[in-house]
Order: sequence, then C-alpha cells, then structure tokens
Amino acid sequence: MTNWRWWMVVLLFVATTVNYMDRQVLSLTWKDFIAPEFHWTDNDYGTITALFSIVYAICMLFAGKFVDWMGTKKGYLWSIGIWSTGACMHAACGWATMHIEGFGSAGALAAVESGSAAALAIASTSVWLFIAARCILALGEAGNFPAAIKVTAEYFPKKDRAFATSIFNAGASVGALVAPATIPLLAQFFKDKGVGGGWEMAFIIIGALGYVWMAFWVFMYEKPGKSSHVNEAELKYIHQDDETENASKENVSEEKQISLWKCFTYRQTWSFITGKFFTDGVWWFFLFWAPAYFSDQFGYKSSSGMGMALIITLYAIVTVISIFGGYLPKIFVDKKGMNPYSGRMLAMLIFAFFPLVALFAQPLGVHSAWWPALLIGLAGAGHQAWSANLFSTIGDMFPKSAIATITGIGGMAGGIGSFLIQKGAGMLFTYTDSLGKSFSFLGFEGKQGGYFIVFCCCGLAYLIAWSIMKALVPKYKKIEA
Repeated sequence: MTNWRWWMVVLLFVATTVNYMDRQVLSLTWKDFIAPEFHWTDNDYGTITALFSIVYAICMLFAGKFVDWMGTKKGYLWSIGIWSTGACMHAACGWATMHIEGFGSAGALAAVESGSAAALAIASTSVWLFIAARCILALGEAGNFPAAIKVTAEYFPKKDRAFATSIFNAGASVGALVAPATIPLLAQFFKDKGVGGGWEMAFIIIGALGYVWMAFWVFMYEKPGKSSHVNEAELKYIHQDDETENASKENVSEEKQISLWKCFTYRQTWSFITGKFFTDGVWWFFLFWAPAYFSDQFGYKSSSGMGMALIITLYAIVTVISIFGGYLPKIFVDKKGMNPYSGRMLAMLIFAFFPLVALFAQPLGVHSAWWPALLIGLAGAGHQAWSANLFSTIGDMFPKSAIATITGIGGMAGGIGSFLIQKGAGMLFTYTDSLGKSFSFLGFEGKQGGYFIVFCCCGLAYLIAWSIMKALVPKYKKIEA
C-alpha cells in the first residue's frame, strides 16, 4: 500500500504553520515595536484583533461553501494566496500613516507627545489601516481549515481522521512555537539595520512563505481516486468505511449537496457550533495576548531572551502533547471497540479538564513567570487536542460534500466567540490598568486582576461546551445528503 495520504498531511501541516505564523507577527511585534510608533493602547490592539476575529467569522460562514463549490485544489490556492497578500500588506501601514498624517519618518511619529491630539490621530489612522490589512488576512485564512478538513475526509478513513487532523492542526502550535523564535529577531535585525521600524520586513518575509507553499500544492494534490501516487490498496484503505466502495481508482458517485441554510436545521451542526464558539476564543486569546502578558506582568519583551524562552516553552508543551490528543480516540476505537463518535467525545471530555490549570497561572505567577508559561502551555495543549477531535466529529456525522460547509459554519461561531474575548480583554485591560489598586479581583489588583478574570473564563469554557454538545447529540447519528 502506498502512503501518499501522509504527504497530504505534510502539506496541510505546513500550510497551517504558515497560517499561524502570519497571525503571530502582529502579536509579537505590536507591544515592543509597533505600539511606541503609533501610540497604541491595549484597547487599540484589542479592537484590531477583535475585528479580525469577526471578519474571519463572517468569511468562515461562506469559505466552506466556497471550497465545496470551487473544489479542494483551487479553493485552497485562492485561500492561501489571499492571506499571504494580506499578511504582506501590513508592512505598508506605517508608510501610509506617515503620508496621511503628514510626517516624514517613523521616528517623527513616535516622537509625538503621548495623549496629544496628534498622537490620537496617529493611533486612529494606523489602527484602521491595520484593520484593513487584517481583513484581507482574515478573508484568506478563513479557507484554511474548511479545505484542510475536507482533504482529511478525502484521504483518511474515520478512525484515522482525528490523528491526521491532530498532526496538521499541530501546525498551529508549531507556527506559534517558531514565530517567537524568529519574528522578534527579524524585526530587531532590520530595525538595527535602519530598515523602517524592523517590523515591516517581518510581515513581508513571513507572508511570502505562503507563495512558496502554493507551488507544492499545485503539483502534489489530486483527489485520491485521480492521483497517480495512490494505488489500489491505499484507495481501498481510504474508503474502508464505504461498504459499496469497490477499491478501484474510479471516482465514487458524487453526493448531493446540502444547502447552507439546511445545515442549520441539524442538531449536529449546532453541536459543532457550540464547541467552536466557546473554545476558539480561548486559543486565540493565548495566541494574541501571551507575548503582551509576559511583557506587562513580568517585564520580558518579546525580543528578549527570556521573553522568547517563555513563549517557546509554552508552545513546545502545546505541540508535543496535542499530537497525542488525536491518537487517543483511535485507541478507544481499536482497543475498546467504541464507535468513532463516542471515542472522540470521551477524548474531548478528558481534554476539557486540561484548561482548568489556567486558573492557577496568575496565583503561581507571583513566584515565577515560568509557572504561567507551563500552565498556559498545558491549557493550550488541551485546546489543540480538543480541536483536533472536534473537527473530526464533522466527518463522523456529515457526508463529505458538506464537510467544508459545516467547518465554515463552526469557524464563524468560533470567530464570534473570539471577537467577544479579544475586544472584551482589550477593554478590560485598559480599564483595570487605569484603575490600578482601586480594582481588585481575588487578591489581584489592576491589570493583573483583569488577566485573572480572563484566565478564569478560559479555564471553564471547555466543560461548558462539552456538556451542551453532549445534550445536543447524545449518541452517534449520521446525516444523509
């Protein structure tokens, strides 16, 4: 049997890694490189990340349907091409702000007195320019997971999908792991060389990686029934769940499409929506705010050795543990004889307890910054393992023709949840910072108390989501087109 399906996983892994690196450039440069230049507050940054999330959510609703309509190969190409362009466009925001506000250099922008009318104008203009670039990034990135989940459904039987998904989904962790080890150094290097503020080249270099990936995708991907790299034995293995599959290289008959609005009539769709709405924002909060957290609370800038070590450690834990998360339901299915859906739900319940450790990040952080790094890493690992299994429940319950559509609907729900937590966190941190010691939450004052509130919400989200999902779909039930 050939193993071409695993090369597809490699491509999906690389695409997801690039996807998350493109997202991370802003979170790793805004606090120490961009904010001083444009006079941003936490609320400004929260607005940018929140609007990215809501645009991503809206685009996700239609991205899945677009991939189903366009086809996996062309749909993925359009997706990564658009988001790579959007990523590179961030680099022009500083130049555009200077010209709009009438300043001759980035240094002149930074030299404006903080709190002045000019500083507020610079902040407002730059925020809207970054939002515009972020919207294009969101438009393209919305297609990544619908396309990737569709590929796993095309190339893997149900029992292997969570494991395959956990591998490519680990690209999110690896991207978040590689980013802090490279992006701040890139920004600092070009800043020292006098190339703008340094952060511009970080956006361009990381954004350009997507164009390289597109070349590999064009030459490597075909549906398994058409691929010259997939032999009869592998095709039979891929289609083992289909009793009518004859193990030939002829395409199976096309399934009927389920309309976008009809998808909303199924409890299974609302189960997936619930899982994404409650938990996606938690991951995005850690992704977007962890560098600022270590800078705010402990004074470790993202470009410092200690700052990079903390973030790298956090995502190393996420990467290593999360891959096992996709393998756990395979054990339940093969060893315990459970059906794939039941095995996945049991695995998700186990991983729903992991984020609870985030409740101890702030209390133990008074002793060392390493405690939050370790505990947030465990919480993030729980999320990624949860996410891999959550994505795979779509293939359990829906026909292949609807997988990208359902993924997009769930992604929309996750984006809305992320919008709420990103904007809420930015407003909360600015508010609690302004109050200082007059604000207290469970013994923590000012912005520290604000972080503790968000950590508590993040820790409890998964058990709430699992309980609602189980109530909506207590037992496995397949939707027929």
